[in-house]
Amino acid sequence: MKKFHPAWTAAVVTFFTLVATAGFRAAPSVLIIPLQNAFGWSRDQISLAISVNILIYGFTAPFAAAIMEKFGVRKTVMSALGIVGLGALSTLYISQPWHLILLWGVIVGGGTGAMALVFAATMVGRWFVAKRGIVIGVLTAAGAAGQLIFLPGLSALTERFGWKSISITVGSGALLMIPVIFLLLREKPSELGMLPYGAPADWKEPEKSSRNAFSETVATLREAMKLRDFWILAGSFFVCGLSTNGLVGTHLIAAAHDHGMPQVTAASLLALVGVFDVVGTIASGWLTDKIDPRKLLFFYYFLRGLSLFLLPVILFPSIHAKTLVFVIFYGLDWVATVPPTVILARKIMGPTRGTVLYGWVFASHQLGASVAAYGAALLRVKFGNYALAFYIAGILCVLTSVAVLQIGRDKELVND
Repeated sequence: MKKFHPAWTAAVVTFFTLVATAGFRAAPSVLIIPLQNAFGWSRDQISLAISVNILIYGFTAPFAAAIMEKFGVRKTVMSALGIVGLGALSTLYISQPWHLILLWGVIVGGGTGAMALVFAATMVGRWFVAKRGIVIGVLTAAGAAGQLIFLPGLSALTERFGWKSISITVGSGALLMIPVIFLLLREKPSELGMLPYGAPADWKEPEKSSRNAFSETVATLREAMKLRDFWILAGSFFVCGLSTNGLVGTHLIAAAHDHGMPQVTAASLLALVGVFDVVGTIASGWLTDKIDPRKLLFFYYFLRGLSLFLLPVILFPSIHAKTLVFVIFYGLDWVATVPPTVILARKIMGPTRGTVLYGWVFASHQLGASVAAYGAALLRVKFGNYALAFYIAGILCVLTSVAVLQIGRDKELVND
């Protein structure tokens, strides 16, 4: 009988932390209508806080990765949970739109950003040599699971107890997670006198950088900017964020409503995307362990591009079989790009700096999402529909599918 490896305990703790983080980050979207009714603020004022949240969330990630490498994962995550908790509870006292931008946008965005997918990438890199792809796939799926679990409950809370109940729930939940992390999360296998899961007997732990976290983050970006592979990977993830969170995640409900579909029905379609997202991401992780990640990215982006070309003509006033086919297919492909992208980041700059590199690539993803969230709205206002936005995203996905095959052509990728 094989001895249970503590890497799986680390993975489980990381999974539930990411589930909670997804709920914390998604909470502001539930607050739009309640805050509008409570304070009379315009929707764009409230949405600005969410936009800032997305950007801060993304651009905190690379610095969080370096801080984790320098000061430890446990300290970083506990500090981030404390920031989220205090930021959320402080919103009980807001009275101006800029208060919301500061607290939910900057503080909660920064706190959740420190526990973004770079947390998952760091833990997988430290604890696993074998099964990295499938584990990062499961941890990535935690984000979708968190939204599916928390958003309906948070919506019900606002209807029954008002918007302040969201602040209390998120703030209290974040603070209660701190002792859980302290008691259950371990930094790395060497603390327990063990090797990572699947590591050979002669495996050696990567050396820790002697530079401070900020210098390490900036230095990694400077070195990466000299590499063509970094620009391809970052560009591909920009398109990933643009075509998922920014476009479909933000505007699918509105686009379906433009075609006569009731908003509640349209929202159920987006929820179904999240369900299939969990399945697709886990499957992608499994495939990443077996297939060249560049080839996987080629198929993911190419097929996503084709589906976006079809989207404008398969939206109907009611749920149609063709629409369901799109929802299932697109959901399976939603963040399937994450596991192969994480693995390629490690291969481009090695195990020590690969996680920081992925942090910058993830920031590019969030920048793409921000561009699409605003740009698609501008196109809708100018042309009266979202068709051009979907077509542009489709073309970018197809071009990206070709570009990712060029990774590793100029410089041999690192194996670890």
